[in-house]
Formats: sequence, C-alpha cells, structure tokens
Amino acid sequence: MSLSVGTPAPDFSLHSHKGEKITLSSLKGQNVVLLFFPFANTGVCTKEMCTFRDGMSVYNDMNARVLGISVDSPFSLSLWAEKNSLQFDLLSDFNKTVIRDYDSYIDVFGAGKWDFNGVSKRSAFVVDKAGIIRYAEILPTPGEEPNYDAIKKTIESIS
Repeated sequence: MSLSVGTPAPDFSLHSHKGEKITLSSLKGQNVVLLFFPFANTGVCTKEMCTFRDGMSVYNDMNARVLGISVDSPFSLSLWAEKNSLQFDLLSDFNKTVIRDYDSYIDVFGAGKWDFNGVSKRSAFVVDKAGIIRYAEILPTPGEEPNYDAIKKTIESIS
C-alpha cells in the first residue's frame, strides 16, 4: 500500500512503554504525530525524540498527540523513556506489522556492521482529527532527521 497525503491513515493497536494499548482510531478528534524510528537508545533516534520532548508544549497547545513507534520491546522503550524524560507514548511494533502498513519497513539495517533484519525507517506522519494523513515523510537513510518545521506547520494548518 502506498501512503500519501489525503489518504486515510491505517489503523493500529500497539502497546506503549507504559503497558497501555493505544489504538489510532480511538484518537479521532485529535491531531496525531506518528514518529517511526529504527531503535531506542541510538544517537539520532534519541536526538529526534528529545527534540519532540523539548517542544511538547507546542504540540499540546495544538491538541496534537505525539507517538513514537519502533520495533523495540515495551520494556526497552520504558527504560529509554525514563532515561530521557520522554513524556509522550512510545509504542512497540515488535511484530513489525505497523511499520509495513506505513511503508516504513527496511529489510536490513546496518548492513555489513550489524545486519539487523526488519526495523523501521525514520518516518513522520501527521494524521488529522478525522484520521486522514496530512503530512508524510519517509527518510531514505536512518541518519536523517524529519523536517520538524514542516510537521509543526502542518499541525498549525489543520488545528
């Protein structure tokens, strides 16, 4: 499935680092920022999540819910959230289904050095209050960060 702006966001239910089950469709009525990332506790992923942590007041003021999604277990996400004071939900796509639904699956990560099979590409989506994708960014390499300004501008335009 190819996702693009203007298409419905695929629904999902995933467990958070707090042990809660979060379903995207239950968040209708809020704007949602979905942040797919390869691994907790890595440099660029930590920088990205801390950037969102530091800007949470902006997202809260715009009634936008931020969700980080990776293939890490809820247990490792919990430790990482605590270590970095991440106050938004981190969701575990341990079975690698949602990253496929969002075209964010990468077969091999760290080829030649680590060779991890099946992790998430770094991706960002903004889903509006009706469940429609209003922003989609899938980065070609894990070392790149999403366009933070474009994400904020998208939320501002739909709030």
